[in-house]
Amino acid sequence: MFPVSIKGVLQSPEGLVVLMLNERDEWELPGGRIELGETAPQCLAREIEEELDVRVAVEEPLDSYLFEVIPGKHVFISTYRCRLLGGFVPTVSHEHKEIGLFAADRLPANLPQGYRDSIVKALGIRGSATDGRPQIPRA
Repeated sequence: MFPVSIKGVLQSPEGLVVLMLNERDEWELPGGRIELGETAPQCLAREIEEELDVRVAVEEPLDSYLFEVIPGKHVFISTYRCRLLGGFVPTVSHEHKEIGLFAADRLPANLPQGYRDSIVKALGIRGSATDGRPQIPRA
């Protein structure tokens, strides 16, 4: 059996993607391990409040996959789209080194592919036919 981690794609009021820098010096989506008796949305709302001190509404699921965190150690990841509720003055918890806000087309290189794929799904980003770089649909 694998541990289960619920992660969320959350944007700041300015539309920037919220990421957390972990102890492995990789950026990751906010969220964490589900506890006994919690639903995935309850887990994610609790984890984001603990990690960032902000409140969110957990919306539709985006993806799920098995992630090899370090060689030989796997975690089952489920990602969801999240929407900010109230103000946005995030505070980094003891669980992470830093909070980062990134434009969707400027995500850091040290962001695992699974998280990157969930961001693409959440934001409706499509690849450009000419250069392969992500393009954000214009309203």
